[in-house]
Amino acid sequence: MITPDMQPALQGLVPSVIVTCNAQGEPNTTIISQVFYVDETHVALSFQFFNKTVKNIRENPKAAVEIINPMDFSMWDLEIEFERSEREGNIFDQMDMQLEAIASMSGMTGIFKLHAADIYKVKSVKKLGS
Repeated sequence: MITPDMQPALQGLVPSVIVTCNAQGEPNTTIISQVFYVDETHVALSFQFFNKTVKNIRENPKAAVEIINPMDFSMWDLEIEFERSEREGNIFDQMDMQLEAIASMSGMTGIFKLHAADIYKVKSVKKLGS
């Protein structure tokens, strides 16, 4: 599902947008700094400080994420579903390092704190504008 041409959009250079809904269907949209490639059917989102998003995901595990390739600005919508949170291990460590690099490039060193790598199953992918 996640193809090589999508890989640059999963490097954290361009922020992504996530849309969630609570149990009553009320939407919430927020910008996230990192959508991380796990494998061709999974991504990890950085759980930093998104209380409303996390609350919504706990009530309704489905979400949508828009990712943007910084090389050509191509965009994709990913329909995703929460599976689990990881607070240690290889994925968490890689995301933590990448988040620090993102923070350093934006003058925000020490501000971003990764609480968990939230793993999502990619249910569908739609390229936008094609």
